[in-house]
This record gives sequence, C-alpha cells and structure tokens, in this order.
Amino acid sequence: MGLLKPLGDEVSVHVDAPVDRVWALVSDVTRIGEFSPETFEARWTRGHTGPEVGATFKGHVKRNGVGPTYWSPCRVTVCEPERVFEFAVGTEAVPVNNWGYRLEPEAGGTRVTEYFRLHPSLPVRIYWFVLGRLRGRTNRAGMRTTLERMKKVLEEER
Repeated sequence: MGLLKPLGDEVSVHVDAPVDRVWALVSDVTRIGEFSPETFEARWTRGHTGPEVGATFKGHVKRNGVGPTYWSPCRVTVCEPERVFEFAVGTEAVPVNNWGYRLEPEAGGTRVTEYFRLHPSLPVRIYWFVLGRLRGRTNRAGMRTTLERMKKVLEEER
C-alpha cells in the first residue's frame, strides 16, 4: 500500500442539539480556540466576516500543543448551510490539506463528523508515509477532543 494509503480520516459524534445550532458553531471559525487542542484562535481576513465559499481566515496554531506558534492561511472551499463546512489550509497555489464538518440530522439531534484530507502531492505522500501513523493518531485524538468540547457547549445551551 505504501504511498497510496488513505490521506485522511474522520471522527463523528452525536450532539443533542438541532442542526442549525451546530452549524452556527462549526462555521464560526472565530470560536475554534474554545474547542481545538491545536488551533487556539482564528480570525477572518481580507474583509471577510463569515462563512462563504472563497472567504479567507487564518488560524493560530501550536502543533501538538508544544513548540512555536504559527499562523496558517485558510480558505473556505465548501459552505452548504446546515450540511457541510470545509476549508483548505495553505496558500491558494499550494494547499496542504482540507478540514471540514458534515452535519446530519439524527435521532432528534445532529451527527457531526469532523474530517481532514491531505492533498495528494508527492511531498505530502512522503510525509504521510513516514509520519502518517503518528500524525493520524494525533489528528484523530484532536478531532475527538474538538467534537466533544463542542458537544458539551451545545448541550449545555439547551
């Protein structure tokens, strides 16, 4: 399998909240610092103030919660209200990966799936081949933490 193994993953949780409230939270990038173990703040850029395809923002990241911080440029790639919110990380010319949330009504609440997908360039494939297992576990744990923190806030607001 080697360099052809899947370049992404996803985690889902059920949230006892309606899809419109979940959408309002996952598509508000300025709140990600409340939930993510790695991205501790984000802000809209270039005059954008909310989610729409093409809107840009930057996330302030501390990888694995240690080491130096850096700002990652991001651009919204999919924005289907109450269904999908996705953004690319990296420059427009060189995107590195996409992160997103899929929402589905489920049992009186919402099934929320957070996912990531790396862009299949050769350098990214080599990185994933060498560090994919470790980074994949870290990403999976981070997605689970993010979703559980969102779930707690949404369910407490009921």
